[in-house]
Amino acid sequence: MTVALLIVAAYLLGSLSGSLLLGRLRGVDIRSLGSGNAGGTNALRTQGWKFALGTVLVDVGKGVLAAWLALRWGTGEAWLPYAAGAAAVLGHVWPAFHGFRGGKGAGTLVGVLLVLWPLAVLVLIGTWLLVLTATGYVGLSTVLAAGMLVPLALATEADALRLAFAVLLALFIVFTHRGNLARLRAGTEARFDRARLWTRLSRKRT
Repeated sequence: MTVALLIVAAYLLGSLSGSLLLGRLRGVDIRSLGSGNAGGTNALRTQGWKFALGTVLVDVGKGVLAAWLALRWGTGEAWLPYAAGAAAVLGHVWPAFHGFRGGKGAGTLVGVLLVLWPLAVLVLIGTWLLVLTATGYVGLSTVLAAGMLVPLALATEADALRLAFAVLLALFIVFTHRGNLARLRAGTEARFDRARLWTRLSRKRT
């Protein structure tokens, strides 16, 4: 019963979408704006950096809380915090409180990793920043950052549970960003040109 309650609670926490909750206070639903996604990137593009920051804080925070609750009140099962973290990510993508139309799960995943695997957060953020400043593509940066979970788990000789979590979540992030990848192949993916620091630096040198 405790295990079931913790996983359900994690899913419900994940269902508290930062952009949609803050959007209600502002009288907007960002799913009807921009890319139609309820994540931080669309929040930034359509509502500005303050709204986006609030969105990210909520989405990361609920991942932190879901994982912490499973660690604090769990039954000692090693898999439970990972299952609760995954449930929170699923809740973010398919939120029960918002018509099962949410974001793509990356922010909530970061929150989960802050509790369960802090080293992974450093690798994710480093990879994300490197790819973003090189290409300007947020979706590609997120997919490649999540993909780094698998080689990181192998390089650190993680146990089978952590490795499985890394593989499943990396694949899930690819799935939630499949639209971004399709637009990349078609050459229609939106790009943050201001983030392309390497291109700007090379232009200055020439």
